[in-house]
Amino acid sequence: MSLQVIEPRIRGFISLTAHPEGCAVNVREQREVVRQAGITGHIGTALVIGSSTGYGLASALVSCFGYGAETLGVCFEKEPEESKPGTAGWYNLAEAHRLAREEGRVFETINGDAFSTEVKQQVVDALRRLGPVDLVIYSLAAPRRRDATGTIWNSTLKPIGRPYTGKAFDLRGEAVTEASIEAANDEEIASTVKVMGGEDWSDWLELLLAEGLLAPGARSVAYSYIGPELTAAIYRDGTIGHAKEHLEETGHTLDARLKAAVGGDAWVSVNKAVVTQASAAIPAVPLYLSVLMKLMKERGTHEGPIEQIVRMFRDHTGPGAMPTLDAKGRIRLDDLEMQPDIQAEIAGIWEDLTTENFRAQSDYAGYQSDFHRLFGFDVPGVDYTAATEVNRPLV
Repeated sequence: MSLQVIEPRIRGFISLTAHPEGCAVNVREQREVVRQAGITGHIGTALVIGSSTGYGLASALVSCFGYGAETLGVCFEKEPEESKPGTAGWYNLAEAHRLAREEGRVFETINGDAFSTEVKQQVVDALRRLGPVDLVIYSLAAPRRRDATGTIWNSTLKPIGRPYTGKAFDLRGEAVTEASIEAANDEEIASTVKVMGGEDWSDWLELLLAEGLLAPGARSVAYSYIGPELTAAIYRDGTIGHAKEHLEETGHTLDARLKAAVGGDAWVSVNKAVVTQASAAIPAVPLYLSVLMKLMKERGTHEGPIEQIVRMFRDHTGPGAMPTLDAKGRIRLDDLEMQPDIQAEIAGIWEDLTTENFRAQSDYAGYQSDFHRLFGFDVPGVDYTAATEVNRPLV
């Protein structure tokens, strides 16, 4: 055993530590949301690519604890080393494994680079044992990708066409600022699409088809985001948004492919903005999210990843459900975020936000708490003065 007192070491949008017990409590709370959701139906086998945090973790938990699926996750997390703690994603999955084992459920994880041929082969080998997949969730978020040829591609957060200048938020100084970002060149745009577009999702499904590992009627869902006009220049109209458009276009191709091959379906789900380490790095997003959270909590419509994914399975993609799609064929879990009255109110608040008034005009305290909870901190009921076991295995 290796017991340690773990203290938060958070610098802006980067956390250098994770609290094992705090992460475990977070997972137990999400399992309880699944239990209380009144889920019915059964999924045989689920593969979740990007299963350790956020929407991917929620998808794995709903699959396993809601629909009884034999769940195989793929992630890239740092495991504990002797007395050195692992990452939050590692501890999330360690607890999910423990809970599954306690309930007699199947929850397995392959820890490695999901872009790599080696990890894809490990998944194929595992599925030959578990059985063909009924559901494939693609929730991969990574800053870079090494493709099958060995070429390394890096994603870039930049506007396209012209430089961006606009309101931003300095998480370190907790101040409303202005950010300026130069426009991306063609190489940066193409590289971002290689990392965050639909090519790897397609590679996964084509591999599973070739290996005979997609069950009849298999469904696949990949996650995307659009966001408001306030962030469009830096996000949806920028390099990341360009990659998301490629992901969504790929979804149409894959839907036709699965229908023809196994009578299945492939969709893209546009999800609501939530607090993540990646979104914290986008200049305007922490400020936008803080205002959004305040307004949605006031209306009783605020959802975290687990609530959204429960809704996605129940209303759109779970057993017996057929999705409601927008004009471009997408599931819209961001429907509550994008309500016109909410977006109009945010726009009215936005121009007047300053360092002096942003706390009163937003739920920044809630944003901070959610951000700290990503890493197992600020979780009610956890004694952070007590030593906790850091060597928690994925078994």
